[in-house]
Amino acid sequence: MTEQPTEIATDAPAEGTEAPKKLFIKTYGCQMNVYDSERMAEALGAKGYVTTEVAEEADMVLLNTCHIREKAAEKVYSDLGRLRPLKQAKPDLKIGVAGCVAQAEGEEILRRMPLVDLVVGPQSYHRLPEMVEAKGKVIDTDFPEEDKFDHLPKRKALRGPTAFLTVQEGCDKFCAFCVVPYTRGAEVSRPAARLLAEARDLVSRGVREITLLGQNVNGYHGAGDGGTWGLGRLIREMAAIDGLDRLRYTTSHPNDMDDDLIAAHAEVPQLMPYLHLPVQSGSDRILKAMNRKHTAEQYLRLIERIRAARPDILLSSDFIVGFPGETDADFEATMDLIRAVGFGAAFSFKYSARPGTPAAEKPELPAELCDARLQALQALITEQQRAVQVAMVGREVGVLYEKPGRLPGQMVGKSDHLHAVHVADSLGKPGDLVRVRITASAPNSLAGEPLRG
Repeated sequence: MTEQPTEIATDAPAEGTEAPKKLFIKTYGCQMNVYDSERMAEALGAKGYVTTEVAEEADMVLLNTCHIREKAAEKVYSDLGRLRPLKQAKPDLKIGVAGCVAQAEGEEILRRMPLVDLVVGPQSYHRLPEMVEAKGKVIDTDFPEEDKFDHLPKRKALRGPTAFLTVQEGCDKFCAFCVVPYTRGAEVSRPAARLLAEARDLVSRGVREITLLGQNVNGYHGAGDGGTWGLGRLIREMAAIDGLDRLRYTTSHPNDMDDDLIAAHAEVPQLMPYLHLPVQSGSDRILKAMNRKHTAEQYLRLIERIRAARPDILLSSDFIVGFPGETDADFEATMDLIRAVGFGAAFSFKYSARPGTPAAEKPELPAELCDARLQALQALITEQQRAVQVAMVGREVGVLYEKPGRLPGQMVGKSDHLHAVHVADSLGKPGDLVRVRITASAPNSLAGEPLRG
């Protein structure tokens, strides 16, 4: 999970021109929100805004929110409350709330927090430049017919070596615990030609690795030459872009891992050996109550097929413990599935009711029981994660350098398997893709030395 200011490279104002306005964005939640924050900053750049990491310097503060976890809305209200002294000191400061909490809460945000000037949902942020110029309070939480990506400015700033690219939004799965279909809307896939053009543009500005994003990314079904393309076809076409060395995608649903996508893991060298494939539970009874539409056995057989295609793939997943009605036997079935798969990483959470979802109407389990189950599950995942990392010691991997490390002569980047790697390399610079021998494993990262010459 991410909660951080979003910094976007912007062109400096021409000499003699009016000083630019400053924009501070705080991003909550998933990678798609990080991507959305980048695009909102670029859209507001057309109105003269440049980004800052200091809220007190800003002429506009934008909270790009997430509504997935418990008390998400209350956290946003709490953060807004902390902005009240800043608004009092700078009456002309504009404060906006964007993202999924904005979509879910709408006018309630303006009612509870009069300091807020605008509220914009995730499908309408291309309208931000108009909203900023409007007088009085503004709210836009529609699901517009036009494609927001058609109305966003062309990206032109230089980039780091990695980038996100949203290819699909929304979800039609309606899992009983999830608000995404209500806050992001129905599944929509962007046309393949536009995605390929955007990927080429990113590469021309320094990007070497692209992560394809979607709420249900492997359900991608965009218009392409000859008909509808699936994610496997899109990945194959993107892999042909000169200078694009790495591809990843997230987040996926087990029911949309089709044969072509699985084969791409074996056949496309640029597709990295890492897959995040949420399962949520190992109990068929709970999976049915969650409306997941797959069984634990089907998930396990799918993992066998994926590993047959790419034996060295590292798998991660999502788990919810304490879903309404979960028994000790249901929880043990989840632990059995984890033991059977052997994950390199996972995100795990206690169930939290999201208003408006079917599961929210069911009685919740005692908090103490959920806490105990979560601790047990996380201990098992940690054990597996550390075993995977220790097994990497002595191996050679590719590492894409992203930034200098804390130590002199050190670079930090991501391995093929998405491990953070600290490399002693005084000759390295961001954007280098280097073969590295792993020399040590720490709790959440690896250490290595470059193989040169």
